[in-house]
Amino acid sequence: MLREYLPVLLQILVAILFAASALVVSVLVGKSGKRTAAKDTPYECGMIPQGERQPRFSVKFYVVAMLFILFDLEIVFMYPWAVVYRDSIRQSSVIFWSMLSFITILMVGYTYAVKKGALEFKK
Repeated sequence: MLREYLPVLLQILVAILFAASALVVSVLVGKSGKRTAAKDTPYECGMIPQGERQPRFSVKFYVVAMLFILFDLEIVFMYPWAVVYRDSIRQSSVIFWSMLSFITILMVGYTYAVKKGALEFKK
């Protein structure tokens, strides 16, 4: 039974040895480089950096991005529904009512976001 697992154990051992040797070589080679203040400053097209490193974004930016993703996915679900609904319009009304409930839930979320002021930007 051990002979069946020997290739797997050998592969695990080789992977561990490779990872350990890569880390050791990285530490040894990384210490040989000298760090200076000029190397640690950010590079901005040859200009001296001014201001903060990154501007701060408002939380509203992320809220609007999440709302965009939400309503973008709505369209992804509605297009195949419209194709199927056109072909089976005479067979059943279940498809219509399921999409109507889906749109209703999304509209409730949209009105909630509008009432909370998620789409209003003030500087």
